[in-house]
Amino acid sequence: MALLLLKLYITTTSLGITVFLAEFNQAPPDQLKTLLNNCVHIPVWAEKIISERPYSSTSVLLGYAEQLSHTWSWQEIQAALATHPKIGERQAKKQLNAKEQNFSAQEQAGISLDEQTQQALLQGNIEYEQKFGFIFLIKAAGLSSDEILKKLHQRLQNNLAIEKTIVHEQLAAIALLRLSQEVQA
Repeated sequence: MALLLLKLYITTTSLGITVFLAEFNQAPPDQLKTLLNNCVHIPVWAEKIISERPYSSTSVLLGYAEQLSHTWSWQEIQAALATHPKIGERQAKKQLNAKEQNFSAQEQAGISLDEQTQQALLQGNIEYEQKFGFIFLIKAAGLSSDEILKKLHQRLQNNLAIEKTIVHEQLAAIALLRLSQEVQA
């Protein structure tokens, strides 16, 4: 009965309910893979986090997750980028589940929907993709449209190596933010 309740509880995380650390530590691996893939689509990251359970605290879990993020290859990062909508857009290259859509909507909540801002973001995204070959990724949570546009224009001045490093850092920051929202102490 307890396992059934735990399964039901973790399954409902796609609706925005978080899990507690004790439940995270005891949950079946397949359910945790879904939870962790909602944070970032890098399967080896999820597998390693699952294999190191139990965690004594959420800070230990987040610390380990961050440490693992430093090992991501560029190929893994590129695959994960397909699950992120462009800034100012609502649709990613890959179909997102309800939880991923919710994360994206929350993270981009500060972006203005006025036509001028949308046009500036669209043009900046096009220039960025043409220059670097991948989408502009930024941890948008807490940033205004003006701040995002400013950072987009600044980052267009970078070379490819610098930009890959920044995208790696931004993807890790997004993943850790999402994980911290998913697992409570």
